[in-house]
Amino acid sequence: MRITPMFLALVFAGASLSSGSAPAQTPALQAQPVAQADHRRGEAVLQQAAQFEHQVTGVTVSERGRIFVNFPRWTEDSPVSVAELMKDGSLRPYPNEQWNAWRNVRRDELDPADHWVCVQSVVADGRGSVWVVDPAAPAVDGIVPGGPKLVRIDLASDRVAQVIRFGQDIAIPGSYLNDVRFSTDGRHAFLTDAGQRGALVVVELSSGRARRVLDGQPSTQPEKGVVVRTDGRPLRYPDGRPVLFAADSIALSTDGAWLYWKPLTGTTLYRIQTAALTGRGLAGADVSGQVQPYGRVGPTDGLWIARRTDRDSEILFLSSIEDNAIKARNLAQGPGGSLRTVVQDPRLRWPDTFSQGPDGSLYVTTSRIQDSAFFNRDAPLALPTQLWRLPRPRD
Repeated sequence: MRITPMFLALVFAGASLSSGSAPAQTPALQAQPVAQADHRRGEAVLQQAAQFEHQVTGVTVSERGRIFVNFPRWTEDSPVSVAELMKDGSLRPYPNEQWNAWRNVRRDELDPADHWVCVQSVVADGRGSVWVVDPAAPAVDGIVPGGPKLVRIDLASDRVAQVIRFGQDIAIPGSYLNDVRFSTDGRHAFLTDAGQRGALVVVELSSGRARRVLDGQPSTQPEKGVVVRTDGRPLRYPDGRPVLFAADSIALSTDGAWLYWKPLTGTTLYRIQTAALTGRGLAGADVSGQVQPYGRVGPTDGLWIARRTDRDSEILFLSSIEDNAIKARNLAQGPGGSLRTVVQDPRLRWPDTFSQGPDGSLYVTTSRIQDSAFFNRDAPLALPTQLWRLPRPRD
């Protein structure tokens, strides 16, 4: 996505208000009481888990129930990039304030390799670690050299344990690394690149070796003829340009055999065997012939796959950004499987990222992208957003 100079002026004018040499301060946050909420349609009860003063995207819940969120530097110079949501409703900069000390207006003072520059996603791997995806592209307008990285934080010590840096062969000019999933054996990571030329990225975690796959292939690009609509209208930038996001949504089957993904500006779900990605794909071979279209689901942002409790099948949960809803599909029904509405609520404005807690509850952030300064000149740079919880949605 290309941002206009006028918009950048607004972004960095706002950034200067929150800059300075003082340590990062925790943004005010009060967790809302967990209570049943009215909803327009669906089978689940939507509960607000937290309200933020800044635009959130990612959420993840560890195997012990710790909750982590992240705030990208899109339209503001966020005071905190990655945080743990504490039980009292406060935000703890994670893993510490030093990693959160980056400011756009101080970029010449700090090393982007060991600071959060513009974090897009946080994902707990179920093996005692939280991983952070930092595409290092503030305002989605160019990469800060040396900034793109995938970082592992050990949950036992709350310390950074591994940093995998991506060079220009992986984080190419115009890229925006978006989200990540991990193989069930813990050996590989799979990322989407939602930038100007979509792709998947496969990473061998032990060595840090990475490869772009399906780079520029139709399954990772915005789908021709698809117009994203919110509030019943086409979503466009102030200058009239349409929204064109490449490979974004990503999910891994519970047995680790299949990776699912789709462009945000697109309606088609795709999948490929992970063995093809970690074998021929990581070796540099073309694996486009092994991509399988797997039905139509509409424009989406987040995906999440959970195994059904009563039988050997899987449920794909997806964020339906056009109608403020979370929907689901039984993957065992194949590419022709139908969608059902889990919950539809006007407060689910751009449901973004999913995670599932150890008790089975499904969490989702609402990033309110259609309300942001990207698309509304009068929008505040710091956009209030929410974290929602669905107590163990029906299989």
